[in-house]
Amino acid sequence: MIVTDSIQQQHTAVGGDSAVTTYRPLTPAQVLSWLPRNATPAQQDSAIQSRFKPGEIRWSERPDTLHLPDHDRGRSALDVNLPQYYREGFFSKDTLFHPELRGGRNGVAGDPVPYTVHSDNLLTGLLLFCLIVAVIAFSSVKDFLLRQIKSFFYFSHETTSDMSETAIELRFQFFLVMLAGLLISLLFYFYTLYYIGETFILRSPYYLILIYWGIMLAYFLLKSILYTVVNTVLFDSKRNKQWMRSFLFITSAEGILMFPIMMVKGYFDISTESAGIYVIIVLSIIKILTIFKSYIIFFSRNVVKLQIILYFCALEMVPLLFLMSILNATANMLKINI
Repeated sequence: MIVTDSIQQQHTAVGGDSAVTTYRPLTPAQVLSWLPRNATPAQQDSAIQSRFKPGEIRWSERPDTLHLPDHDRGRSALDVNLPQYYREGFFSKDTLFHPELRGGRNGVAGDPVPYTVHSDNLLTGLLLFCLIVAVIAFSSVKDFLLRQIKSFFYFSHETTSDMSETAIELRFQFFLVMLAGLLISLLFYFYTLYYIGETFILRSPYYLILIYWGIMLAYFLLKSILYTVVNTVLFDSKRNKQWMRSFLFITSAEGILMFPIMMVKGYFDISTESAGIYVIIVLSIIKILTIFKSYIIFFSRNVVKLQIILYFCALEMVPLLFLMSILNATANMLKINI
């Protein structure tokens, strides 16, 4: 076989009375097949370069037809005068078309970690602060609290007691009242997350706790005003003073009894049902103490004993039911319905 010095091979096909000559271009595989099997890479490269010469690149001068009929040809995205609607499209912000943009996370998203108090730094710090302040204050007024407990269950025929409170003792009781409102607000917040919803229109869940706390403080203030107005009309001033001391002590005791369940709920992760049972028991004890003390102060000398039922329902049960309805309505109005 004689190989010509050309990148084309001539083949003659004879058909009928005429001969047709065709030229087929050589391929790199054919050139390499002419070399010995033990040819080095340098020899193979020389053979390829001797047969194939780089030619002149001729770019296509045909018009761009990649556009809609009756529309002008496409424009370059680098053109500064390009209108904005040319730049934006359905895939304009897709990360596959823009490697400089950050894409989504890799893998499959897992289940979110459930909310707990011990993982909330703000609430944990607030509860620890309340605990430290309560312990320090209790060490200063523990004698006063013991006297209050003894006098609370003491059945006296006097219309008033001789025990008076100092400014520190009054501030401590008001602190316990605010603590009771805060703890009940936190417990109702957990009730809201469990039974009503987890997403709200507020920017932070702490705002919802503050709203609940404000409602609780307004509830305690409204009860004190109602007791003052009703007792001023029905009873004398000495009994009213004695009752207001007892009412402040009962509310303070409610805050003390609510604190353990809040700590256990936050750090030992007991169920919401168990916490609700504890709260119901505490509220029942508080209402029993309230009706017991009001009976001793106001109704022990009355002939008609059934008046205390109307008194208790009007000033204790009705405000409590009103409070529960307000808290539920607030949670339902602020939650996001999906």
